[in-house]
Amino acid sequence: MNEKASEADRELAEQIRGGQIDGIMFVSADPDGANCQAVQAAAETGIPMAGTGGSGVARIQNLGCNVISASGTTGTTNRTRAVAFTTSLAKNWDIRYMPVIGNTGAGAAQKTEGNIWKRINFRGIMMTSLPAFIAMALCLALSKIPGLSSLSDVFDTLVSALPIVICAIAAKQVSGLDEVGVVAGITAGILSVDGGILGGLIAGILAGVLAYYIIVFCFRHKVPGTTANIAAGGLGGMIAGLIGKFAIAPVALIIGNGICSIINAAISFNPVLAGAVSGLLIWPAIIGGVYHAAILPIVLLEMEEMGFSFLGAIDMTGLVMVSAGITLANVIMPKQKGEAAVALPGCIINICFGTFVEAAYPFMFSNRLVFAGALISATLSGAVVGMFDVKGTAYVPAVVAPFMANEGKGLAFAAAMLVAMGAAFAITLFANMLERKKN
Repeated sequence: MNEKASEADRELAEQIRGGQIDGIMFVSADPDGANCQAVQAAAETGIPMAGTGGSGVARIQNLGCNVISASGTTGTTNRTRAVAFTTSLAKNWDIRYMPVIGNTGAGAAQKTEGNIWKRINFRGIMMTSLPAFIAMALCLALSKIPGLSSLSDVFDTLVSALPIVICAIAAKQVSGLDEVGVVAGITAGILSVDGGILGGLIAGILAGVLAYYIIVFCFRHKVPGTTANIAAGGLGGMIAGLIGKFAIAPVALIIGNGICSIINAAISFNPVLAGAVSGLLIWPAIIGGVYHAAILPIVLLEMEEMGFSFLGAIDMTGLVMVSAGITLANVIMPKQKGEAAVALPGCIINICFGTFVEAAYPFMFSNRLVFAGALISATLSGAVVGMFDVKGTAYVPAVVAPFMANEGKGLAFAAAMLVAMGAAFAITLFANMLERKKN
């Protein structure tokens, strides 16, 4: 298989050098392995490239390629990635472009073919729902400002609506039916709202599955498209919602509350130890793929209950600010010429948007001391978070995050963020000095 991949890579590189390729879209590319020849050809010809995948993007930029659109995968979906890539390429070529929205008309029978169970992606559902949780946290923070106390009612409304958001997104993604899936999810979410976000997640998946099979059944039996849509969206959502309300919601609520209680018990037992261990483990978790599968859902559960999260604060300090410190050190004193240009966008995005921690990967994976520094910095900042009982969130600008912490803990949150960034910056700077001296 590796030989086949290398052969395909060589053929693509020849096409690029021959002028047969006008642009490249890439997702989690491997410029040092399976895609090395094509990337090298792209660097030589300067053709425009658009892609996602933190470490791959950073390495491709470092090789001198003409990357006109780049980001990590956090917060993106297949559709948003496709639209972003196409928009950037169209702008580069001065071509007018408007995204085309899918439909569920007569051709929907073919669109829905495939294994529906492979569409169940908990990570994708949670990541797509994240903006609603950030909006909730912002309302909670603004409600603390004198004169804006009425926003506390808006916060309560958003909290009660979160299961519906989760349910609608789950149904849409699982069903593959766009608007019809959304309608099924909203219907099911309204009925099963008492189960919290876990109840909404399960009911949404069930609504998506039912909507899928109902519409396929209708199309196979030549039912008109309008009727098929009504049956899939309305009937599928109602059945899933009733099951969610009477069977799923009570159990899901108990599980969700139990998870939050376990976290609070660990913090109460030894807050410093809980914070330090969480900080130490969060980098291995995100590198190993556990973060989006386990930690992010817990963060959202905590935010649903309180509006902020202990693990959310660990995320901001141990991941985002540590990544910002590592990239900032490589901007000021890079090991090699050209690395500063790669590190600067990652540093800015981490500080201004609270995401894209993958920007630190190239520097961590190429130097053991930098990797160890990331773990040490995350552990220290986690201990500070635990010591002062800080709760907050990531995915927001660094200057905004302290204002979204639990009441009275804004300064402590800011201190934990500075500890993380300062320690990561100092250790990375020291590691780069040693490397430059060695070279």
